[in-house]
Amino acid sequence: MNLPYDDKTCGWYAALPPPRPVQSLRGEQIADYVVIGAGFAGLAAARRLAHHEPEARILLVDAQRVAEGASGRNSGFVIDLPHKFALEHPDPAHKQRLLGLNRAAIAQLQSLIDTHGIDCQWSHAGKYQGAVGERGLAYLAHFEKLLSDLGEPFHSVEGPALQSVLGTSHYRRAVFTPGCYLMQPAALVRGMGDSLPKNVELLENSPITRLERDGRGGHVLHGSAGRIRTRRLLLGTSIFTQEFGYLKNRLLPVMTFASWTAPLDDAQCQRYTGRFDWGLTPADHAGTTVRMTQDRRLIIRNTYKHVPKYGRSIDDAMRARIHADHRKAFLARYPDLADVPFTHTWGGVYAISRNFTNFFGQLEDGVFASACDNGVGAAWGTISGTLLADLAVGADSAQLRDIQAVTGMPSRNPPEPFLGLGVRSRIKLAAWNSRSEL
Repeated sequence: MNLPYDDKTCGWYAALPPPRPVQSLRGEQIADYVVIGAGFAGLAAARRLAHHEPEARILLVDAQRVAEGASGRNSGFVIDLPHKFALEHPDPAHKQRLLGLNRAAIAQLQSLIDTHGIDCQWSHAGKYQGAVGERGLAYLAHFEKLLSDLGEPFHSVEGPALQSVLGTSHYRRAVFTPGCYLMQPAALVRGMGDSLPKNVELLENSPITRLERDGRGGHVLHGSAGRIRTRRLLLGTSIFTQEFGYLKNRLLPVMTFASWTAPLDDAQCQRYTGRFDWGLTPADHAGTTVRMTQDRRLIIRNTYKHVPKYGRSIDDAMRARIHADHRKAFLARYPDLADVPFTHTWGGVYAISRNFTNFFGQLEDGVFASACDNGVGAAWGTISGTLLADLAVGADSAQLRDIQAVTGMPSRNPPEPFLGLGVRSRIKLAAWNSRSEL
């Protein structure tokens, strides 16, 4: 079984204070519900289960510490709009359902942050989608048409106005959309883990290595130092869902990488001519994401890798090459900040599907899953985990019907070695075609 094996160089996590003492799985345990995976989906599912069943014993189990995995490694965008591929969907009702679900997730996160005082740089900053060359500009014009068709507000920014935001003249034009929120993902995820309801027990550093039926309608979950018996199991395990035997040959493990700088000192801030606290995604999806954080760090994110063994597919030499590529992208945008070093370069693995379809629902009797976020984990994980708990306890709602209407079964993948060859070729082709946007 391939377990999570993330690098230890995630800047978001390194910026946090030391975590509280760990509680891990030990001995024989019995629970009414078990949630595996303490990312956005698992945290939301456990919290919702506790709301529905305040007397139930709920165990939330993760192979790592909370925020060490994918949910703490993203670029810190919580986006309300449908993702680029979903925005192409021909059915307007489909896109409106996605909008409603994403905005419900944002409202839910806002409420949790306010209620529990989670310090995670949460900001209603909106989002810029930027273009560098002609290819990017063409994508940007198409994006504007899709937004107009959807009836969503946006405005174009270019020239000195754009430079005054980004602190660079590298971009020709950008489209600003107001509904996105920015945050420090590891801080948000840890904050949610630290504020779980009383009847949710969080077990970290507790990989589940095997599931088996107990012959009485339930499951036994095996760990290295203990076992759990339960009749209801919810999987918020994203790409690792396939390691438990579900959705086999339907999920593609992809890792994307980011680097960030040391915080700009006062002299460097004088040379930096932009604002603080903004985020830009590329109009061409294979381009570069850039962020300026509230604590004065610049982030560069690009480079995609097919990682069939997850973190074990990446070695130090590859990480060094990615670091060098990020440095080139940074200097192309901020040559006047060449003295600002990168302090961390990290990757995060997520699941995509060939038909860009998210899975949500019941896998078998007593087993439920939300898997394959297709790269938009913060909002989707939050709302899908919440509604998965509703499904597990039989609580109907309009939102549950909406998520069932926009999800389905990910396409089956071709066998290896053809799958790996095809994915790697497509990633290389996308990088080549998008080289002006990197």
